[in-house]
Amino acid sequence: MEAGKCSICPRKCNADRNIREGYCKAPWEPVIASVMAHRGEERIISGSRGSGTVFFAGCNLSCVFCQNYDISQQCNGNIVSTDELSEIFIKLERSGAHNINLVTPSHFVIAIADAIKHAKDKGIMLPFIYNSNGYDSIESLRLMDGLIDIYMPDLKYAHNTNGFHYSCVPDYFTVASQALLEMQRQVGKPVVENGLMKKGVLIRHLVMPNLSEDAYAVLEWIKENTPTALVNLMNQYRPAYRAGEFDEINRSLLRHEFELAEIRFKQLNLRSADD
Repeated sequence: MEAGKCSICPRKCNADRNIREGYCKAPWEPVIASVMAHRGEERIISGSRGSGTVFFAGCNLSCVFCQNYDISQQCNGNIVSTDELSEIFIKLERSGAHNINLVTPSHFVIAIADAIKHAKDKGIMLPFIYNSNGYDSIESLRLMDGLIDIYMPDLKYAHNTNGFHYSCVPDYFTVASQALLEMQRQVGKPVVENGLMKKGVLIRHLVMPNLSEDAYAVLEWIKENTPTALVNLMNQYRPAYRAGEFDEINRSLLRHEFELAEIRFKQLNLRSADD
């Protein structure tokens, strides 16, 4: 994969991102929206000193309920070079962060892989986290093989129709399910030391209004295909961005909707990221 007709993500939009933006709304060089020691991730990620989080701008999905649409859809941020990105990783380590958390990295994987290699050559020892929406190509994930310690993907839907309706992509589950299997192959079972995750897969699923059956199907897929993965069942949904155009998701999640998903989670004996 080289600059030019972009095929980094499964959309393969073929945009020459040196000249014009791809579907991800981003140029070829990484665009960073913010860098911080994030204390709001899962406890086993944030720990006591925070997760060294690099928020990349742009996104290869167009989720109608996106809470960070100013970053994902408008690609607001600053362009950095590979060397600058590597230095950001080093500074986060020096600041005391527990890990380097790459948020929405899918459309910048080539530059990120080079930056990680440079940081490792300079002696960085922190685990690297690939924190994505799950819509990743196998080819791009293989560029990360041996560089990423923790994969933290979403599994948003278990049915492609929902992915098309709410994230504007026709094959979300088909792609994401295969991507998660590749992630699992690379890093194996979770390793947690002194309350901090060091290796493995942590899958996030956001329970949405009126999509209970889809949530159950997501959990059942995880149980059948990646049973050792840690799972964070999330109840933070709120209508944002264009959710008002869709009556069925234009409200907050009801308590009983989440409780039903929790019951199914426990019935399947899945491994909670909070345990």
